[in-house]
Amino acid sequence: MSTALLAANTAGYAMPQLWRILTKTGYFLGLSGAIGATVTYATTVRPALRAPESTAEDTAVLRGRSAACLGWAGVVLLVAGYFQLAARVARAGKGMPFGDALGPGRIWDFLRAPAAKGAWIAQGTIYLVQNAVLVATAAALIALFAPAVRRHVDRIALTALPLSLAVTLIAAVPATAPATTDQWLNILFDQAHIVSGTVWLGGLALLAVLAGTRKRLGDGAGLLWADLWRRFGLVAMVCVAVVVLSGLWLSWNHVGGISQLWTTGYGIALLVKIVLVLALVTAGAFNQFWLMPRIARARRADDSASLLHLTLRHFPAVVWGEVVLGVAVLAVLPFISGSARTEAGSPKAVSSGTVFAGGAALTLALVLSLYATAKASEALSRRQAAAV
Repeated sequence: MSTALLAANTAGYAMPQLWRILTKTGYFLGLSGAIGATVTYATTVRPALRAPESTAEDTAVLRGRSAACLGWAGVVLLVAGYFQLAARVARAGKGMPFGDALGPGRIWDFLRAPAAKGAWIAQGTIYLVQNAVLVATAAALIALFAPAVRRHVDRIALTALPLSLAVTLIAAVPATAPATTDQWLNILFDQAHIVSGTVWLGGLALLAVLAGTRKRLGDGAGLLWADLWRRFGLVAMVCVAVVVLSGLWLSWNHVGGISQLWTTGYGIALLVKIVLVLALVTAGAFNQFWLMPRIARARRADDSASLLHLTLRHFPAVVWGEVVLGVAVLAVLPFISGSARTEAGSPKAVSSGTVFAGGAALTLALVLSLYATAKASEALSRRQAAAV
């Protein structure tokens, strides 16, 4: 990708430094672990473990592995959050080396810096509150390593969920009030993009790791895992819709024409991201149209062996591929900086009634397509069951 960026007409595009690539990618990995794992546990794992088809033995195994995953998510969030804060300090200081920005004194000075002229609050204060919440989130999750706390994994996960969301939402609070509606919408869609993307990737990673317990689960665990994949499929579908819609707005805001996707540095990085996301969506469609109907068929036929094989071998293999693609998307994010419009000398994007009408039409079309996808998957499941 770096070769393509250099080959393009990238006047005005600055390649990110290595420390910037590592800290930003690491930060979003930390958010994916905290937000994705807690949301998926609350919406998918916890309800499935309470269902009648889950045995006490399987529930104990999956609760224990979930607690460990959430604990490690807290560790990653804490470490990544520190390096991300140091990266903010380095970018705020003119020519400050990243190594110097790691010093606690430098960080503390940055957090206590007075507000800029015209700002309603100091930027450092916003980051101070954000990182206080980040530490509280990480501490709650890391506490799950203690056996006594692990018994309360449900309560800890539900507590850490809003805290982990607050980590990214607080960081998006503007120190200066946005002057236009478009600026407010940029903040809204950017956060929607981050939250939905981290839930999608973090949820996939959590379930893939939980599937690694298959040797410790009973012969009837296929029923439980069929329910797990079904529940997460609904969560992932909502995430895909939000990622696509928010991504369309952000792309329109920063890209003034199709040709800018391969003639600007920003556009090339965005194009790589789009290809990776399309690969993720394709893998999800494979799960929905090929694996889920076969899982439903095995479930209706009471074929425990096939159900176990599909839910704990075939499905996790595809999901691990999705996780790799998701991590690749995060690795591309540091390269998506600036704006293709600025590089190409195009005017800034300005919304209008036509833009909003087109967005509403796209939203409706996407919702209808996802609804049709769900119905088509159900129809395939019923058809295969009838054939059996």
